[in-house]
Amino acid sequence: MADESINKRSAAATGGVQRSPNRAMLRAVGFGDEDFRKPIVGVANAHSTLTPCNVGIGGLVVRGEGALREAGAMPLMFGTITIADGISMGTEGMKYSLVSREVIADSIETVCTGQSMDAVLAFGGCDKNMPGAMIAIGRMNIPSVFVYGGTIKPGRLDGRDLNVVSVFEAVGQHAAGTIDDEELGKIERNACPGPGSCGGMYTANTMSSAIEAMGMSLPYSSTMAAVDEEKADSAAASADVLVECVHAQRLPRQIMTREAFLNAIAVVMAVGGSTNAVLHLPAIAHATGVEITLEDFEAVAAKVPVLCDLKPSGRFVTIDFHHAGGVPQIMKMLLAHGVIDGSCMTITGKTVAENLADVPDVPRTDQEVIRPWESPMYAQGHLSILRGNLAPGGCVAKTSGVKSRVIKGPAKVFDCEEDSLHAILSGEVKAGDVLVIRYEGPVGGPGMREMLAPTSAIIGAGLGDSVGLITDGRFSGGTYGMVVGHVVPEAALGGPIALVRDGDMVTMDADACSLTLHVEDAELEQRQSKWEKPEPQYTRGVLAKYARLVSPANTGAVTDLET
Repeated sequence: MADESINKRSAAATGGVQRSPNRAMLRAVGFGDEDFRKPIVGVANAHSTLTPCNVGIGGLVVRGEGALREAGAMPLMFGTITIADGISMGTEGMKYSLVSREVIADSIETVCTGQSMDAVLAFGGCDKNMPGAMIAIGRMNIPSVFVYGGTIKPGRLDGRDLNVVSVFEAVGQHAAGTIDDEELGKIERNACPGPGSCGGMYTANTMSSAIEAMGMSLPYSSTMAAVDEEKADSAAASADVLVECVHAQRLPRQIMTREAFLNAIAVVMAVGGSTNAVLHLPAIAHATGVEITLEDFEAVAAKVPVLCDLKPSGRFVTIDFHHAGGVPQIMKMLLAHGVIDGSCMTITGKTVAENLADVPDVPRTDQEVIRPWESPMYAQGHLSILRGNLAPGGCVAKTSGVKSRVIKGPAKVFDCEEDSLHAILSGEVKAGDVLVIRYEGPVGGPGMREMLAPTSAIIGAGLGDSVGLITDGRFSGGTYGMVVGHVVPEAALGGPIALVRDGDMVTMDADACSLTLHVEDAELEQRQSKWEKPEPQYTRGVLAKYARLVSPANTGAVTDLET
């Protein structure tokens, strides 16, 4: 007979007696008498055919469900949503991307709690699937394991690797006249060869790596290719581990401690991960009851070098990183140098240090993806927290791949992403300019759109080292260069970014961690007195609700922050 502590939630859901209306309904979906003694495990399935990130998840779910049954659990599968960021990028639809993180979190919490499930095995692929699932897991605190759908393999053209960012940059090259229609078409047709999330160390692979670092997914699972057999095997192994967690009552909040979040931040820095981690990790921490602030990212960046030569600013893709040793190799290097906590518990029932016991302290010499500690890509983390009179609440700068960490120039101001992209593609943006894209924040967008289209166009036009970009929106994990996002307060709330005018001098200084608008305080006060709050763009529906509820970017842009 099953341990009563294992299935007490499902017993409550089914009436706790042999015959009840609740049990009758479960019999209709395949339960027999003995199944009511087993833990009921929700299988949160983000499979969809609208994006390569999620198109392969269905097969993984089948493997996971089968393994759960074999391990003595009763799986109940339900669906959740995804937004294909790469498809919605540069459009009005991108406003729904960050919103989808909350919808995913709310849907998983609603089903698992509404049906009193004993545990959840959560599958996800595209960018918001992962933080969405982890927010729900943090809220519910039932035994949980996250299974990543896997990374895409690179496309190939004329002997070089391609990925989705290659296409965005090719658009900029085409506009600059450096490639023709035929070459642009070849790149577009060859960039994405099959299932899997965007192949560089972009947001999806950054967050999968962070979740593995936190101990909430299996070692090595965060960097596997979606189409490889080991990914399906890992899904089955994840189900086995989840059932062990149920029996041991190994709960997420025992694993997702403050120290575990700091470990995750260290891995994000070491792999050169996405600025979106600065948005998602505080949001997950909030759901888990842990406080993570911008200052924590500053502290970790100061002591963790960038050790991986990965796209977008480097040479290699995530599957190369996997073959070079993946997240466990990076974590062992960080552990050997005393910058992560090896005592943190993981879903395996072992500590971080125990999981890494057989991993060497130094990377293999037959690969170039992971650099030795003594010769990193960058001596400190590539994500810097800037403050100043243009961002008194802070903002995030990504400095990987830039030749100059200081840019000072005249502002070119745009009140939406589309206007900025038109200016770049038409040649209006020149070397030395500082683009300011505002009213794209969590409230102002609403939805805090990613700016991959304009940043890639800047790179494609050959202006990546000479043009800065500042926004209260955010960036794709595929963005690199001297870009600053997540400006707080945002323009829609009357932040100083709303007061910038064309021609104002602006300094972006990653070394001094400052963002300065060179306008006298008295002039700014006068501009502030004349500023008028814009009318909401949406008064009904999802975006209207989101704009009314969402918190500032420096608190994770969550929708349940106490005020």
